[in-house]
Amino acid sequence: MTDNYLLKLYHKVLKWPFGRQLFSRLFASKAPYFKSIKPLIIELRPNFCELTIPKRKAVQNHIGTVHAIALCNGLEMAMGAVAEASIPKHLRWIPKGMTVNYTAKADSDIRITAEADPNGWKVGDLDVAVNGYRQDGTTVITGTITIYISEKPARKSS
Repeated sequence: MTDNYLLKLYHKVLKWPFGRQLFSRLFASKAPYFKSIKPLIIELRPNFCELTIPKRKAVQNHIGTVHAIALCNGLEMAMGAVAEASIPKHLRWIPKGMTVNYTAKADSDIRITAEADPNGWKVGDLDVAVNGYRQDGTTVITGTITIYISEKPARKSS
């Protein structure tokens, strides 16, 4: 097993009835806008996260596809889960930038993935690859979220 707090919680909660749904809600509550996409985390492990966004009226645009901001929320949530599940305890992270390309209409439920280089968890920039797919496997969004990694400040002793 792991000593990562998020992965411990994930594996513990998965044993419960509706554990995946409960974990997804708990994690989404870290940032209120994540809740708006009603995500479901399908898989979480070091350097990888997969989640789904259901296509529903609340996340659709004027042409009936999942809107761009909902897709970006999904990408950012998956990246955040990867970061929290992967970063060494002595480091911290913060998003620095995001680049995306919309490659096809998002006209179904969307599967989002985020993947990081296992060797990238050191001080400096780390690019996390993020992608979204329709139910038929077509890529609808692809991008990179750059996070800045730094040392946690030393704790002051009292």
